Amino acid sequence: MNNFIAAFWAEVLKARRSKVPFFTALGFSIVPLVGGLFMIILKDPEAAKSMGLINAKAQLTAGTAEWSTLFNMLSQATAVGGAIIFAIVTAWVFGREFSDRTAKELLALPTSREAIVAAKFVLIALWTFALTVLILILGLIVGNNVDIPGWSMGLLQSSIVDILGSAVLTIALLPFVALIASAGRGYMSAFGWMIFTVALAQIAVITGWGDWFPWSVPALFSGAAGPRTELLGTHSYVIVLLTSLIGLSATFLWWRKADHTK
Repeated sequence: MNNFIAAFWAEVLKARRSKVPFFTALGFSIVPLVGGLFMIILKDPEAAKSMGLINAKAQLTAGTAEWSTLFNMLSQATAVGGAIIFAIVTAWVFGREFSDRTAKELLALPTSREAIVAAKFVLIALWTFALTVLILILGLIVGNNVDIPGWSMGLLQSSIVDILGSAVLTIALLPFVALIASAGRGYMSAFGWMIFTVALAQIAVITGWGDWFPWSVPALFSGAAGPRTELLGTHSYVIVLLTSLIGLSATFLWWRKADHTK
């Protein structure tokens, strides 16, 4: 336990000394701000056109200016944007050791490899969860300032489930990013994997196999393609869970067995 705590605080210090947390927070913060802009436009399209926010020929089909629309945007952005931002976080946490050539020094410390990997995963989970809470809070502030209708505690509760659920499903798939960043000994292979899975997720949804492809499930859960009860089944969540466990096990095994002297 002491090994894990020491390893975790070491990871926290690395993150604190880096600008990556700031830039990931900044990038994710764009989501509620853009959502607020859409609410302003949808609330009064003619005024938005007169102010030059949209082209006079623009056709608006995004919905109505109300809380449910804003919450849906946040949920979908958590799943789709999280697939990118969360993957960047994971690639940095695992890949930086190789890009900065600190892997050998890290493993020379009196801390087990398992504790190091566990500490990295816990940091990633807390980091990405904090980003999710950030856009939820900013979304509430933006929606309140834009003064859109349709607020209710019931809607807030269900929307929190949607947003956090989308985040949890996205986070559950991050171990494979960690594995690729580790095996590829840097960031680039993990970024390539991220692009590959995002593209495949789109193809799986288009061809009707999204409920069977784990990287499509978070976006389908968020409602990006329609009501999730019609698109996902129990098997979808089981597949995400199994994929997560396989990724976790493979990452721990790689760090335990790989030759880090190269």
